[in-house]
Amino acid sequence: MTTRRILAFFALILVLENHSFAQKTRVEIKGNQFYINGKPTYPGRTWQGNKIEGLLMNARLVQGIFDDLNPETVAEFAYSDTKKWDADRNTNEFVAAMPLWKSYGMNAFTLNMQGGSPYGYGNKKCLNPGFNPDGSLMEPYMKRLDRILKKADDLNMVVILGIFYFGQDQNLTDERAIVNATDNLTNWLFDKKYRNVIIEIANETNTTGNYDHKILWPDRIHELIERVKGKKKNGYRFLVGTSYGGRQVPTSNVVKVSDLILIHGNGAKQPQQIQTLIDATRQVEGYREMPVMNNEDDHFDFDKEINNFTVSVKNYVSWGYFDFRFKGETDYKEGFQSVPVDWGINSDRKRGFFQKVSEITGVKPDSETGKR
Repeated sequence: MTTRRILAFFALILVLENHSFAQKTRVEIKGNQFYINGKPTYPGRTWQGNKIEGLLMNARLVQGIFDDLNPETVAEFAYSDTKKWDADRNTNEFVAAMPLWKSYGMNAFTLNMQGGSPYGYGNKKCLNPGFNPDGSLMEPYMKRLDRILKKADDLNMVVILGIFYFGQDQNLTDERAIVNATDNLTNWLFDKKYRNVIIEIANETNTTGNYDHKILWPDRIHELIERVKGKKKNGYRFLVGTSYGGRQVPTSNVVKVSDLILIHGNGAKQPQQIQTLIDATRQVEGYREMPVMNNEDDHFDFDKEINNFTVSVKNYVSWGYFDFRFKGETDYKEGFQSVPVDWGINSDRKRGFFQKVSEITGVKPDSETGKR
């Protein structure tokens, strides 16, 4: 083989490496609908006379890449069978469960670089930073994230990817580090060619006293939303917004610049409270035809005709299931946020949610998958 042919051969290898993983799943917003690969989700589907087409049925699964780097607390998250915590095992089991979730019609989930409270509520002293103090990316986290995003892409699922979580943002040294983390993650997503990701800058921005960096507070977080929106590559940019705490109406500065509105139903013990929240959200200055998503709600009652899930859907609002091990619960199978997590569908609450998703979306798991 001549030198010229050898050089041409290696040049071809480099091109193939750069394009070897061509992601197939692309999420878009058209009006108030979500589209996947050019088609609205759940095409033509209605439920009890309510339009389902264009919604994202999702769950809060934020611990998919969780780790605890604090040697004083990591033992609290040990698996009962091995007596130790294993971040890679957690991600492996997460990825293995994803086809099962999808088989019931769930087409999206929320993940977070800094997780969520591994105790359900309350962060205590665990160290799950997601980023180095200067905002640079931590390779072990990125490898775990890459595995989940690849599987989601393969399944045509959307990932609502949170960047910051209160109780962990203080592990970044300053505001410059927060900006760096935002830029670095966005650029990484571009480099990996993922287009099935919606970015949630911070979980519950309005929990002002819990975030150390003021750029993550409601009056300034729009700066980071606009920063992400300003980044484009190959004619593409990421959809972006930020969430608000339970029953909290988003502020106008955020609504005006966001691609979608993220609200939470925590604290809404009566379904009417969800109705009130949705109505008030759509009255905020800056609201226009755009998706509204409740991507965190720790209320269930799936066997009842009226619950937070059904009220959201009847108002054309996507809904997200939030479950954790309640006080006094010791069964490892309970909850999707308390660490360690059993990612299967094997508790009454989990089964209730997924069966309701299947009913509403009309997607039925096949007999083989449904037995898992």
